[in-house]
Order: sequence, then C-alpha cells, then structure tokens
Amino acid sequence: MGTEVATVQVKTIYQTMYARMGKQPWLEEWQETPWEVVYGGILVQNTSWRNVVPSLNSLKLNFNFNPKLILELSDEELQQNVRPSGFYTRKAAAIKNILQWAKGYDFSVLRIQNLTSSQLRAELLALHGVGPETADYVMMYAFEHAGFIADKYSRRLFERMGCPLPKGYEAAKKMVEKELDLTSEQWKNFHAMIVNDGKKRAEENGHYV
Repeated sequence: MGTEVATVQVKTIYQTMYARMGKQPWLEEWQETPWEVVYGGILVQNTSWRNVVPSLNSLKLNFNFNPKLILELSDEELQQNVRPSGFYTRKAAAIKNILQWAKGYDFSVLRIQNLTSSQLRAELLALHGVGPETADYVMMYAFEHAGFIADKYSRRLFERMGCPLPKGYEAAKKMVEKELDLTSEQWKNFHAMIVNDGKKRAEENGHYV
C-alpha cells in the first residue's frame, strides 16, 4: 500500500509541476558543447551559478572548451581560469580527472554516450571529485543518459509537496525513478523545472543561489 501511495505522490508532483511550468529552455539557451556542461557540473559544486559563469567564459575565450587543450594545461594555469568559482584547486583537479578519463575514449562524446548508463555512472563515480549529483548531471546533460537528480532543490520541492525523499542520495534517486517512466527530455525538463522553481522561491525570500 505504501508503494502505491508513493507512486501517486511522485507522479502528481511531476504532473503538477509540468502543468504549472511547462517546457523549460534552460540549458538549451546557453550550452555550446557537451564539454561546457561537464565543466559547469564540476564548477557549480558548493557555489552559485553566477560564480561559475566567469570561469566558463574564461575556458571558452582561451580554449574554446577544447578538452584536449584544457587537459594539457598545467595545474596552475587551469586553477587560474576557474578561480572565480571558488575551491579552484579542488575543482581544477576534478576537471583534470574527468578529462583524463575522457581521453581514454579519445574525447569522443559519441563513444561515451554509447556506454550503458550503469557503466558510465560507475566510471564517473570512480573519479576523485565527482560525486553522485555531479555524475548524474553530467550524464544527463552532456551524455544523454537521463535520470533523477536528488539535489537540494528536489528535496525541498518534494518535502513541500508532501512527499519527502529518503535521506540517502541513492535511495531518493531509486524511489523517484521507480515511480516515474520518463523520456530523456522529460527527465531533463523535470530537473530544470525543479531548479528554476527553487531559485525563484529563494530569490523571492531574499536568498540568491
């Protein structure tokens, strides 16, 4: 019985959000290459997106987001380019780690996309500096392996709408994915709706994220 109730609640949350917000342009408005998404997914850790933008602009202006060129940078050079995002030493190292991994696939987005979701996620999570939330974000928006991202915005939304998520990240992800059968584009849009709703509410309360 508990599962049936959860199913109704999760589906209702998705349907309610879509009826209110519809399709969100979000990433389609700005992303120029999947690598931009990869860098952004790492740089946004523990900071706001407005602090990420200068770093992305620097990586675009100086290297056109080219993963091979960026991997060849010295640690100090990369750190200087991503400094505006904060925690720049750790984030530069994480970018190097994910690019070194991608080098094993000749930096081919298509080859990476052709991995199974389970293999891709396992390989990303094995990289130092890439946690579950970052891995799922990169998988969905850079490599077309979509699913639920159990971030802080999702937790706040689900709790507010009467369906609090389990405490653990993997448990929350599993619960929602079990109850929703969405296409890749629908998963992307669901996450975009959740994040945009959360940001709007935060700004209305005087908190900028």
